[in-house]
Amino acid sequence: MPIEDLARSDAVTADPEAPVADLAATMEEESVGSVVITVDETPVGIVTDRDLTVRVLGAGLDPTEQTAEDVMTDDLRTAEPDAGFHEAASMMADHGIRRLPVSDGDTLVGIITADDVTELLADEQQMLGDIIRAQRPEY
Repeated sequence: MPIEDLARSDAVTADPEAPVADLAATMEEESVGSVVITVDETPVGIVTDRDLTVRVLGAGLDPTEQTAEDVMTDDLRTAEPDAGFHEAASMMADHGIRRLPVSDGDTLVGIITADDVTELLADEQQMLGDIIRAQRPEY
């Protein structure tokens, strides 16, 4: 299954100059744990809720003086929309990331998260459970 079938097409984005306080507010408003940092429509980094906690608060920095560029992960991993589910999950596991932006060439087209993958697997397990329950005798 290609990840374009699973990825959210409404990835939340911000510019590198965005203040981290704005990023935190956006994460709260949008109920997301990350903001993809873009220049035009090209993803150049990502800021997660953990980045804000560890790289700003944990480091004792003043959040009003930090921007996305100051705290973002800039060695960004992305996947193409036609990448398979297994390929995306392997990339996430190999690099220890929970959020994987999806890019068509240099253009951000979505994002897939570990939560999305987990939800898909849970749905598949539920369907298998339904099949098993339908075929076994009652106890």
